[in-house]
Amino acid sequence: MLSVLHIENIAVIESADILFGPGFNALTGETGAGKSIVVDAMSAVTGERASRELIRTGAKSALVTGCFVGVERLPWFAENGVGPDENGELLLQREILPDGKNVCRVNGRPVTVAQLKALGRQLLNIHGQHDGQQLLDESCHLEYLDGFGGTEGPLTAYREAYQRLMELDRQMAALQMDEAEKARRVDTLSYQINELERGNLVPGEEEELEERRDILRNAADLAEAADGAHYALFGDEDTAGAVALLMSAEQALERVAGVSGELDELRQRLIDCRCQAQDAADTARDLRGGFDFEPGELDRLEGRLDQLYRLKKKYGSTVEEMLDYLDRCQRELDEIQFADDTLLRLEGERTKALQEARKRAEVLSKARRAAGAALEERIQTELAQLDMPKVRFRVEQTAMEGESGLNADGMDVVRFLMSANVGEDLKPIQKIASGGELARIMLALKNVLAENDNVGTLVFDEVDTGVSGRAAQKVAEKLAQVARHKQVLCVTHLPQLAAMADVHFSVEKGEKSGRTYTAVEALERKRRQGELARLTSGDRITDAALASAGELLDGAEAYKKTL
Repeated sequence: MLSVLHIENIAVIESADILFGPGFNALTGETGAGKSIVVDAMSAVTGERASRELIRTGAKSALVTGCFVGVERLPWFAENGVGPDENGELLLQREILPDGKNVCRVNGRPVTVAQLKALGRQLLNIHGQHDGQQLLDESCHLEYLDGFGGTEGPLTAYREAYQRLMELDRQMAALQMDEAEKARRVDTLSYQINELERGNLVPGEEEELEERRDILRNAADLAEAADGAHYALFGDEDTAGAVALLMSAEQALERVAGVSGELDELRQRLIDCRCQAQDAADTARDLRGGFDFEPGELDRLEGRLDQLYRLKKKYGSTVEEMLDYLDRCQRELDEIQFADDTLLRLEGERTKALQEARKRAEVLSKARRAAGAALEERIQTELAQLDMPKVRFRVEQTAMEGESGLNADGMDVVRFLMSANVGEDLKPIQKIASGGELARIMLALKNVLAENDNVGTLVFDEVDTGVSGRAAQKVAEKLAQVARHKQVLCVTHLPQLAAMADVHFSVEKGEKSGRTYTAVEALERKRRQGELARLTSGDRITDAALASAGELLDGAEAYKKTL
């Protein structure tokens, strides 16, 4: 659950520490006092979208910190290498900067906004006024049903088969072209293949040619250098070279061999030097032979390099890339020339893939039908508890139209129907539901869906819009029931909901030093009674209003003892 929410410089909140308790927490205050800003802060610290416009005027940044306790071992922790400390506490922090950048941390370790969002959605679930609009959007109904039915397994299996079907469709579409286009493409590919094949490309050839060209361009200097080195080492008929001189030194010491150990060692060193000098002379002679070339070799070499250069400009920056392009062209030409045979093969594979996709879609559809029946029953029960016993709720599941009757979500079209009054036909929710009915249906749906997830904290931001009187009391009782197994944080204007809370916070706006600020404070019994009276009667709080507020609190306490 969310234990502490620390807010700095978010809109009109300069600094606030809110200590939430387990069970039902309610936040009340005048319109515009900043209640929804608290929800915005919760949203920000769990990775949801946060605008830099949230930063309080004049502040360098905005900061939100959320401390969660009693957090279960979530897969996210193992995937990201961070988790609760030894006390089971998890600290989420997000700093929003004026340039739009964010600094996010989990227990002090930096994470991305995306990582924070993935974790936040497993810790806290925010239900706002816009959720009622989602209920009116029939495209969301299938997602609600799958969320309730836990159809991830069959849905994943179906999507694998559907992706295979789509891949085959893409391959077939790529092969299906008119004859004129096919002829043009064949001509282009044939020309490119012939040009590349005439090039007789060999990997590594260009590097060898460039090295040989450099040698030929400097052949005279290289030959002169090799000749000079050979002459210095080997000499000629008139002049002794280094090899001969070393041999003379070796022979001079040979006459006293065995007499002096030090001279014997020197003689051996001279032998080694003479052998190395002779090897070097032989190498110089051999290299000198490589610097001779036939007339016209340099021109032929330059011509070949120019040919490779022109091919590279068209087909790739290296010989290896050009050979790879040649291979692709040959494969594409084969595909076009044998397209009819390939299409015939792909059509056979597609028929099997379509059969498999439909088979898996039927398994998924059957799971959804069972989930739909269970969801209807659960929603009916919830609505009866929310003072809507006459409302009928149905999950309509029909087959998708179209050539294949399939899309990425299966073969089903799902929409929620309801009848608000006895004797009326079932119709789409958006055509008959009032604001208050939508709020209660949404609450029922969210409550049912929350039973199947591990999210420990539910946040309701004025979802009681359009609800009053007896219906408001039923909504309050339902939230109290939910709060027995989940932490509930609720922003509300209804005294019935606020009275049912285990912890009641007042959100008040004021002025200090010419600046607007918002303060959040937990209320004791007496001040809480006054706040409930204000919610009921406005600014003119009478003794009767206070007494009524006290009775409301007593009644709420009595009801909670029955849970």
